[in-house]
Amino acid sequence: MSFYNDASLVFLPSGGAGKDGKAYSIKPTDGSGDFTFSRGSNLTATRVDSNGLIEKGRENLLLQSNSFDTTWFLSDTSVTSGQSGYDGSNDAWLLNSTTTGSPRIQQIVSLSGVATYSVYAKAATDSFIQIRTFGANSEAWFNLSSGTIAAAYGSQYITSNIQSVGNGWYRCSVTFNGSLTTLRIYPASAFGVYSTSGNGVYIQDAQLEQGLVATEYIESGATKGKAGILEHSPRFDYSGGATCPSLLLEPQRTNLIEYSEYFEGSGWTAQAGITLTANTTETLSPEGLNNAYKVVSTDATKGFYFSGLNITNAAVRTIYLKGSVGGETIVFKDPSGFGTPSTKTLTTDWQRFEMATTNDGNTYQGLFIDDISVGTIYAYGAQVEEGSYPTSYIPNHSGGSVTRGADSSNITSGLSIGNGSEFGLYYEIDVDAIPRNSSSPFIQIQFTTANGGVGIKGASDAIANYIDLYGTTDFSKYFSARSMGNGIIKFFINYSSGTGDFYLNGTKYTGAISGSTSGCEIDSVYLLGSAYKLKAKQILIFPTALSDAECITLTS
Repeated sequence: MSFYNDASLVFLPSGGAGKDGKAYSIKPTDGSGDFTFSRGSNLTATRVDSNGLIEKGRENLLLQSNSFDTTWFLSDTSVTSGQSGYDGSNDAWLLNSTTTGSPRIQQIVSLSGVATYSVYAKAATDSFIQIRTFGANSEAWFNLSSGTIAAAYGSQYITSNIQSVGNGWYRCSVTFNGSLTTLRIYPASAFGVYSTSGNGVYIQDAQLEQGLVATEYIESGATKGKAGILEHSPRFDYSGGATCPSLLLEPQRTNLIEYSEYFEGSGWTAQAGITLTANTTETLSPEGLNNAYKVVSTDATKGFYFSGLNITNAAVRTIYLKGSVGGETIVFKDPSGFGTPSTKTLTTDWQRFEMATTNDGNTYQGLFIDDISVGTIYAYGAQVEEGSYPTSYIPNHSGGSVTRGADSSNITSGLSIGNGSEFGLYYEIDVDAIPRNSSSPFIQIQFTTANGGVGIKGASDAIANYIDLYGTTDFSKYFSARSMGNGIIKFFINYSSGTGDFYLNGTKYTGAISGSTSGCEIDSVYLLGSAYKLKAKQILIFPTALSDAECITLTS
């Protein structure tokens, strides 16, 4: 196992620590004992980081993003490397025209949905560039002397931006929505006037990414660049506070909302009296970026909504909202008119609001932020997912649904840990974060020769329904009906020579499990997120049983 800040899933020697008081992993050192994580996609999962901000998976979809003499196509231009860059390096390029005409550099890319194309640029002999996209028709002209946008338009154009990064360098970007085929950069001497032979501009670090805004640059080479919470990354989530994260495991869910951040995309409608402005600079989004929407209301009976869905199952709608001054109100409901509308009062902090509906025979359509009080509010990250409870935000920048696969993490190789008759399993978890309605386990340990294994699940509040014995004829469990309680709880199964005692928050319950007196050498461990959301604070697996005093101390 590995140690991840304050959230951990580790094997410990008997007694819980080494002679210097520190915990030590005793897994194999050749990598065979490491957990592997998977969700099936780099761009569908998020977490809350230690700064309280939503972190996504990110990809630079361009190839050779700063090697403009490779997969880039030059037309009536030349590039010269080794120029002084915006970041203090010599990684910039001089892009010069070689003839009078339409000098450009371009890359062929296939992408559908909302995306942002950016490049760093600086004036050389000329001081304008044009960024243009084809397939998804958009373009913007940037003045590299004044740091302004001379013009921007196109049938699929959404917005554009120029940002000074110092020493005459600017990051220029254009955002669009459509089926992209080609990206181009043109050196120019003025708006509408391309560079003549021998003249041009400096460029560095191009990026194409999904979403409404340019994020921190990711270098790419022969394959696209990747960063953030990716498919194989464990999600250590700080939504409960910045001091101690939880390991977030969730089931497969689908965000049915098209364009979950672009509230002017297909399916979205703003009623008369409501004005929507993308990428407001008046506030940062829950990501810490300028990709939230400004929503101005001049009619307190109007709002904006997403419709077109046909939902008959239980579903949850969520959206992030905040007020400009606090005290603003909205009504959260479904466009169908079914369900129970609720009035929400906004503060100047971002809050994620939710509305759930059950399988009641009605057909629901989406989500509706209605009756927005006169004034200004901000919105970000809409989601509709089938299920009885909400899961973490799933970004959707396309005209269809987007699915985040179930979190799964497991060790499949033989671990061979323990002495064959003893083990300890400690779990610290926020039980309030678990929808207690599933009989599927979220952690399982298996043994070398004992038939079956021991797991923990969340079927109900009762202790008996938190212990899972599966595929077994060697183990039995004996519990009274006792509640697990609320908030952060700590429990421990301490097993030795056929008997397993159970400890909950410092109290011992004798004889919780009976079973094998041999064959309990730990072979495999599995973490599963397919059943329901969980927020694990800490998991400790001991190869031997502990003393009563140690178990009480550990769970107190």
